[in-house]
Amino acid sequence: MATEIKAPVFPESVADGTIATWHKQPGEAVSRDEVICDIETDKVVLEVVAPADGTIATIIKGEGETVLSNEVIAQFEEGAVSGAAQTQAVQSEGQVEQAASQTEAGAAPVVERAQPVSDQAPAVRKALTETGIAAADVTGTGRGGRITKEDVASHQAKPAAPAAAPLSVAIGERIEKRVPMTRLRKRVAERLLAATQSTAMLTTFNEVNMKPIMEMRAQYKDAFEKRHGARLGFMSFFVKAATEALKRYPAVNASIDGDDIVYHGYYDIGVAVSSERGLVVPVLRDTDRMNYAEVENGIRGFAAKARDGKLGIEDMTGGTFTITNGGTFGSLLSTPILNTPQTAILGMHKIQERPMAVNGQVEILPMMYLALSYDHRLIDGKEAVGFLVAIKELLEEPARLILDL
Repeated sequence: MATEIKAPVFPESVADGTIATWHKQPGEAVSRDEVICDIETDKVVLEVVAPADGTIATIIKGEGETVLSNEVIAQFEEGAVSGAAQTQAVQSEGQVEQAASQTEAGAAPVVERAQPVSDQAPAVRKALTETGIAAADVTGTGRGGRITKEDVASHQAKPAAPAAAPLSVAIGERIEKRVPMTRLRKRVAERLLAATQSTAMLTTFNEVNMKPIMEMRAQYKDAFEKRHGARLGFMSFFVKAATEALKRYPAVNASIDGDDIVYHGYYDIGVAVSSERGLVVPVLRDTDRMNYAEVENGIRGFAAKARDGKLGIEDMTGGTFTITNGGTFGSLLSTPILNTPQTAILGMHKIQERPMAVNGQVEILPMMYLALSYDHRLIDGKEAVGFLVAIKELLEEPARLILDL
């Protein structure tokens, strides 16, 4: 019986999507809940799964075509199995029987569990496709033996046997490669360009002595991890310090809607995360109600989702303030661009030891530059500088966060 396969229902903020990859072709057998298609939107990659065991009858929307919410993209034959699939199943049974006979004879059983590309996470599938590496050739180190993106990179980095230069490429020839920009990267580019053109963006700087936090982290990180099951990092301190500063300076937590100023009575802080497809900003909700362990687990969960391409629309919707950490890539100083309609963004940077004057003495201290980009239409310089100084004081004296000073 023929069944229509439709695109998922997109959220209101997503108008359409693009067919990124068909993992199955007409006539190929699929099993229930197996991923058959990836649809790329402005924010996330959505997976389309098979509704039941059967085969793909026809593909209506090919790769690269635009699809709307709940639009029919393929026809599906439930219960039908192609001859090729049956042959593959027979071969698999033969391999199992051969392994069993070897076991009976005393030989160690060797059963290769080759995971097809379609069974991998979107980021892994992309890496395998781009590198041309077969999933069966990669040893998975993830949970249950699943392949991770790092496994693909490690396999690619292994030295290969020297091969002769291809005849089609002359020695010394300069090669160019043109690939289409992903929808997410195009959308990010549009938003960043719009932010620079539609806001009165200004950046103010300060520096913070990271020694108190580093000492506290070194003293309590083992006990913290044992108690909460989460590693104590620096981001939780910055998120909690930013939340407290937002309470003191409500304009930094506000947004502009036309001719109105919208003041938010809640604190949803977005954390910029770099992924293979571009920059994404998942949001931590109600950070004023979260403890340090919840912040650390939330950020770690978002990073894992971004790496595997599993971030959902609901993870990135909203947000009243954003923190970006260019220091993870070695950046010493930058001017972050606003994540509109928000009116401010905090930039963290690399911790660098520098000579500092302390009580008339020169000391070598681990310092970090902080940058606050803000919309001057709403936030005055006094408020912006006061906000950044508040974060600096809270970080340099962590007891202020605990004692609410």
